Amino acid sequence: MRFHAALVALLLMSGWLVQPAVAANSPPPAAPSTTSGLIGHRALYTLTLATAKSTDVVAARGTMGYEVTDACDGWAVRQRLRMTVTNADGQDIEMASDYTTWESKDGLRFRYHMRQTTDTAVTSQTDGEASLHRTGGTGEAHYTTPHETTIPLPAGTLFPMAHTAAIIAAAREKKHFLSVPLFDGTDENGAEDSFIVILDWKPPMQTKWPALSALPSTRVHLSFFDRKPGSVTPTYEVTMRYWENGVADDMKMDFGDFVMDAKMKEFAPQPRRC
Repeated sequence: MRFHAALVALLLMSGWLVQPAVAANSPPPAAPSTTSGLIGHRALYTLTLATAKSTDVVAARGTMGYEVTDACDGWAVRQRLRMTVTNADGQDIEMASDYTTWESKDGLRFRYHMRQTTDTAVTSQTDGEASLHRTGGTGEAHYTTPHETTIPLPAGTLFPMAHTAAIIAAAREKKHFLSVPLFDGTDENGAEDSFIVILDWKPPMQTKWPALSALPSTRVHLSFFDRKPGSVTPTYEVTMRYWENGVADDMKMDFGDFVMDAKMKEFAPQPRRC
């Protein structure tokens, strides 16, 4: 799960100064052989302001919908985020993003569309498709929006569902860190470096969701970096709990000037769509 799009223009991160060179110099992990442990599901999250770290932000609230469809040969994903941020002048700023993708289950093909708006004006849009080579792990991303271009993808790149599966596999193996390039189509400059701190691997616990209560889970902290020399500040950070089947909840999203809590208020597994 990737929560990047809607407020990317506001991201002024500080405080998690992991050098991206550490991630870039680590040997790229092998792509996970399968994402079969993940499930199709629909979830709705309520967003509330946890911390305002700037006097420019007085209040913030929103909702986020996330839907994963098991389309047999691939995963279809849609993420919709709506947020209202109130500034010090009392002005409400309405921000929204609509992000849809399709990713093949072998992790080699990917299509994406992302559209961001601020007060109904389109502030960012990306469209295109990407592919990875079965050997070597490199690939290409072909953008049709915002302009026609093809960008190479570095060795070890993963697409979002494969990225989720790799995190869960590393947590299950009791690893503490994972670094890997991620391409999700939200950045017109290609792949980003991701650095993941794996905080635990917990046995099943009782929750309000019966489909999750029988599963182990892991709490992780993800940081994302531009693949530029000297970049030491993350473009985005999020802490969340991943259940073994790829469902995420209990999120804390740090946007620099403020931090939002995202609590899952609705959840339902979805059948395969063959």
